[in-house]
Amino acid sequence: MFTKKQSEKIAQIPRASRMFKRFYLLFGIIIVLFLSLIGRLAYMQLYHKSFYTSKLGSSSTYKVSTGSERGEIYDAKGVALVKNTISEAVAFTRGNTMTSEDIKKLAQELSQLITLSDTDVTTREKKDYYLADPEQYRKVVAKLPNKKKYDNYGNSLSESTIYANAVEAVSDDDINYSEDELKIIHIFSQMNGTSLFNTTTLDSEDLTDEQVAIVTAKQSQLSGISVTKAWQRSVTDTGLSSIIGTVSSSKSGLPEEDASSYLAKGYSLNDRVGTSYLEKAYEDTLQGSHTKQEITVNSKGKVTKTKTTSVGSKGKNIKLTINLDFQEQVENILQNYYSSQVSSGIAAYSEGIYAVAIEPSTGSILAMAGLSHETNSSEVKSDALGTITQVFTPGSVVKGATLASGWENKVLSGNEVLYDQSLLGIRSWFTYGKTPITATQALEYSSNTYMVQIALKLTGQEYTTADAVTTDNFKSAMKELRSTYAEFGMGTSTGLDIPESEGYLPTDYNFSNMISESFGQYDNYTTMQLAQYAATVANNGKRLATHLVEGIYDNDDQGNLGNITQKIEPKTLNEVAISSDEMKLIQTGFYNVVNSGSGYATGTAMRGGYTTISGKTGTAETYATDSNGNTVATVNLNVVAYDADRSIAVAVMYPHANNDDSKAHQYIARDIINLYVSSYANSSSEQDSSDSEE
Repeated sequence: MFTKKQSEKIAQIPRASRMFKRFYLLFGIIIVLFLSLIGRLAYMQLYHKSFYTSKLGSSSTYKVSTGSERGEIYDAKGVALVKNTISEAVAFTRGNTMTSEDIKKLAQELSQLITLSDTDVTTREKKDYYLADPEQYRKVVAKLPNKKKYDNYGNSLSESTIYANAVEAVSDDDINYSEDELKIIHIFSQMNGTSLFNTTTLDSEDLTDEQVAIVTAKQSQLSGISVTKAWQRSVTDTGLSSIIGTVSSSKSGLPEEDASSYLAKGYSLNDRVGTSYLEKAYEDTLQGSHTKQEITVNSKGKVTKTKTTSVGSKGKNIKLTINLDFQEQVENILQNYYSSQVSSGIAAYSEGIYAVAIEPSTGSILAMAGLSHETNSSEVKSDALGTITQVFTPGSVVKGATLASGWENKVLSGNEVLYDQSLLGIRSWFTYGKTPITATQALEYSSNTYMVQIALKLTGQEYTTADAVTTDNFKSAMKELRSTYAEFGMGTSTGLDIPESEGYLPTDYNFSNMISESFGQYDNYTTMQLAQYAATVANNGKRLATHLVEGIYDNDDQGNLGNITQKIEPKTLNEVAISSDEMKLIQTGFYNVVNSGSGYATGTAMRGGYTTISGKTGTAETYATDSNGNTVATVNLNVVAYDADRSIAVAVMYPHANNDDSKAHQYIARDIINLYVSSYANSSSEQDSSDSEE
């Protein structure tokens, strides 16, 4: 027998054998992997040497796109509203071997040759400029704590992470630059932000002839620098300036929210594009075609070939439907009447006054003018945009559309007689007892309770004196009213070719709100929407999209407005779903509002002049707050109207007047229509004929 110690030794023999087997297996795997690596290297270096050698020495091709001069904007007569001012400027093209240090030195050299003016730089741009000096960067990185340079295993962090940490470490004292240094930083940032082989026009004051000569002479010493023609947008100071919109700078380039879509179209990051209103809406038209190049670079970074695949050209021009002369005269009409309202105190709580004129048969905007008012002051400013951004309660102007909703939904029959009477605490301004009136008289006299009865009918109930009223089905009635109003352009897009408000239509409403809606005391609309409503009535129920642009034009030999290439044709959005006889009843009511001999007619202040006017007035009860914080009763004074030939439809909105006897809104509508008919209607037709001949 074995002793205990001998037994233990014997038991350990198989365990040691297993350990040796595992070791041999692991060693064998390592040998196999090593042989595989040697085999792969042999395969690359012996059998496919030529393939990999060619890869190593192959070239790269970059596709570069450079923008051209932007198209311009003209009024209906060809008067320039937006022109490009051309000047000599310095351009920078970024080479593929340029470092931030190179660019910093270049910016400093340029500052000695041209006059810099812009000091608008961010804190990050100051820090990038500070760290562009390699020595400065090394010092900042050296002072960083280890956790800002290495990970938990002692490995170096990525260069981008270390740089971000270095940026964080730069103090405000480090970047306390002078005004002159900030100017240099501004152009450094422009150059540093330029993509590989792309070109940026640098911000500076216009170059003098001497500066052009100096930069040109030193061009070979200034890598990437050249003299080029630069354009700056010059907008004529008119009441239309606010609808023109803005264009980005080379520095800001493509707006972040639209960058991906522009890049997909072949734009460069530093391209200048329209950022609002007409400039943005017609970006594809106004943007010039790009010069496109293919730049080939060898393995050492040297440019070996530059090929221009397409030459850019100036963008096309757009011509508006608005005659600037007429626009300015409309603005003068507003100014003359509104200034007297302000001085008399009637407009003390009013935030402005707005007017829009449309050609009913085409949807062309003839004028959009506005004045914004600083309440409780005499300050008044031009505000054309307010016609599509400001919303107000319309009042009784909507009653023509309420009748249409009654006919559409088969709850009203023709020129039906209903009784105007006090109802649900509501009465018309002329109501005394119980008066039978027709649909056309309901417009002529501006009956509130005729409209209330239509609203009740839409809920499925009739009303006679002292009947009980239920609140059932009020939501379906509101839906039907709003649907019909939208057919006229109220509470929906008018189809305008720049962004616009679609009004304010609350979703949380009650039975009482629906009743108020029927006579224009709930939802809020823009002046543009009311003008389209008037134009739709004038156009026999056909609603055409509103538009500011009449056509797209080429450039002539001098780069000015050339021949028309595309005329913007009228676009029908819908037709109001009532019969022609029913539409004629609305038109008759509108005519009687102005021209009736009745003492109840509400629009007689629009009589007189070169044409017979039809229209509808509206007085909405509103409230304002005075300088002491007290609530003051006010009214919105609104009107829609058109001329006998239906060549112009007008809407005027005058919110928060403190005197409902004022006729300023009616006088304004009358004067705009008479001005157009007497001086512009025929010339507009002649212009259309001339354009079609071209």
